[in-house]
Amino acid sequence: MDVWHVVAALVSAALHAGWNAALKAQARPAEVMTSQMLIGAAVAAPVMLWTGLPAQSSWVWLAGSTICNMVTVVALLRAYELVGFGMAYPVIRALAVLLVVPAASALSGEQLSLAGLGGIGLMIASLAALAADHARGPAVGRQALGWIALAGVGTAAYVLCDAQGVRAAGAPLAYGVLAAICNAVAMTAMQRARFGGWRVSRESLGAAVPIALASMASYLLILWVWTGAPIAPAAALRDTSAVFAILIAVIWLKEPFTPFRLGAVALSAAAVPLLRFA
Repeated sequence: MDVWHVVAALVSAALHAGWNAALKAQARPAEVMTSQMLIGAAVAAPVMLWTGLPAQSSWVWLAGSTICNMVTVVALLRAYELVGFGMAYPVIRALAVLLVVPAASALSGEQLSLAGLGGIGLMIASLAALAADHARGPAVGRQALGWIALAGVGTAAYVLCDAQGVRAAGAPLAYGVLAAICNAVAMTAMQRARFGGWRVSRESLGAAVPIALASMASYLLILWVWTGAPIAPAAALRDTSAVFAILIAVIWLKEPFTPFRLGAVALSAAAVPLLRFA
């Protein structure tokens, strides 16, 4: 991987951790999620007048990504309700990495070096350490495990769709802005179907603006990375977002820096140079 791809993937991870943590902190996360998607679409629409539409060969991947995103959002929000952010998030990301590695090989013919496999193994161990840090509380029920598994599968599926789609599109920005619009339309339709309408408050809109900007920036960065970097190691680098989430909690929320968390940060840091040479 080019050094700039590594930097972009890590910045994308930090932004992804920030907006997910901010979303989890909201009283009505589903409402804020819908608001941030609509704000993202409002920002994307005028940009699309300049970029134009991506190549038609990318549209089928975009449709698949949108469907998988909606499945992931529903499962993610439900998992957060049942077991919390700290337990669900790292497990979901670890499961996604495990699934992306063989799937990327099958779809794109990408073969990882020993360094790449080692880096992905360290990232999975890092995410497992974070999950273990939160697993000392009440046992996780079957229902929560089911939602976590569904979110992990959905995450892996939309990663693969987006990686293939942005390569077929030939233009990351054009693909990204159209994806933002499609996700907003799908999320709004889903909220109407589930709740008979979409409710919004001034508070949710205020919270959604910075979340939307961070989400869009994170998404566009990783799309750009996938245009020139292997899918699996780039996805693994982005999943350092779980480690960034821990650092956010320790530095800003003054949470304790436990041995599990220290081990997760160390494993993640060790994985980055290995993934660079995947």
